[in-house]
Amino acid sequence: MPAPSVAVVAFDGISPFHLSVPSLVLGPENPPGEAEPWPIEICAERPGPLRTSAGYEILVPRGLEATETADIVIVPWWGDPATPAPAPVVSAIRAAHRRGATIVGLCLGVFPVADAGVLDGEDATTHWKWVETFRRRFPEVRLDPAALYVDAGAVLTGAGASAGIDTCLHLLASRVGQSAANRVARRIVASPHRRGGQAQFIEQPAVSESDDPVGRACEWALAHLDGPLPIDELAARAHLSRSTFTRAFRRRTGSSVARWVTRQRVSRARELLERTDLAVEAIADACGFSGAAILREHFRAELGTTPASYREAFRAGALS
Repeated sequence: MPAPSVAVVAFDGISPFHLSVPSLVLGPENPPGEAEPWPIEICAERPGPLRTSAGYEILVPRGLEATETADIVIVPWWGDPATPAPAPVVSAIRAAHRRGATIVGLCLGVFPVADAGVLDGEDATTHWKWVETFRRRFPEVRLDPAALYVDAGAVLTGAGASAGIDTCLHLLASRVGQSAANRVARRIVASPHRRGGQAQFIEQPAVSESDDPVGRACEWALAHLDGPLPIDELAARAHLSRSTFTRAFRRRTGSSVARWVTRQRVSRARELLERTDLAVEAIADACGFSGAAILREHFRAELGTTPASYREAFRAGALS
């Protein structure tokens, strides 16, 4: 079976990093024996020189006609979540979806994909910072604000910058197998495979604004993950009643308090596994779990593996 063709849609002011992710994971940088490179074309509404967010220009050789024959259309970024994508881009995404192409939105690139209507009634995710904006603009989309990426079949959506790598690795694995994706992950020194349902571990800053009472409570919680974090204590830190705090917390984070706390404890454990040689028992204690067995239970639920296996895989640079 020939490798699928990919069209990556670029915009004026695009982030060079986001634009590079599909080629990094799927494209010609893959050496022989790693994964067959997928033919990738960069396209734009107006081909030619395109300004990037880094201040330099890139040359985009193709117009949106590249999306007319591509098996996969990727929108890796979008500049202003409050502004609809240009009509020609929206039409190109919609037409590609209608003829059966797989549509992928990464980070803020999920917004133009949603503009095309192809996410209506579907599950999706996007960058945590723009969750409320997305919900206001696209109430018909079932948004999971915590997920790294969501595979809805014909449409895939990814969260922040590094989650774009996870999304593309998942796309690669779904087409050519996990072992090929693992080899690519090892080359680019990516973390071991992360499931789409895993929390966006960079969600902590989403609640760290000093003028936000929920954010202040969460900042305090993140500094005290080694101890008990009852809801009443967090509500008191926010100077809110328990019921008001829990409602505000869910609106702010898209999660229950207990779920968020557990994810932060697992996130901290993950960091310690990557960066230290501490025993699992010591890590459990440092992260507020009542024992290594409880840490293992929650770690497996979040990441699909054990702490020891995660550490081994991380240090090997690929899945064991």
